[in-house]
Amino acid sequence: MLKTEQLSLARQVDLVFKELQEELSGLSSGTVFVQIRNNVIGKFGIRHNPLTGRSGAYSVEKEGLTAGQQSSFRLMALESLKYKRRWTHGEISYEFAVIQGMIVVDATLESNYNMANLMFRSPRGTQSENSDQLSS
Repeated sequence: MLKTEQLSLARQVDLVFKELQEELSGLSSGTVFVQIRNNVIGKFGIRHNPLTGRSGAYSVEKEGLTAGQQSSFRLMALESLKYKRRWTHGEISYEFAVIQGMIVVDATLESNYNMANLMFRSPRGTQSENSDQLSS
């Protein structure tokens, strides 16, 4: 059996969009997010408000993304991975909306770092030199 960490990040994003296909078919706007740790997607989903309120009443959206719009969305998400540089932990958010029948996507790439990891990677001599420099 293939493990998630054996798949490229692009293949993992492709699987995310396949999993979200049914939900996306009922939405015309929202934010798809993927949380990444060690270049492996752990948590993913869609942030959205599917209820539209007017005149004191809510109604559910009737139209969502078409198969063609979902395909374009997936391709844009895969293309955005080319802008990810060196980081292995973080989140990518894809804010989307259908405007005049065309899907518009804004991607936000967020890298996360942990200060404790930096302390373990630094050689002892470098760490004390850096603290001397900071106190000067």
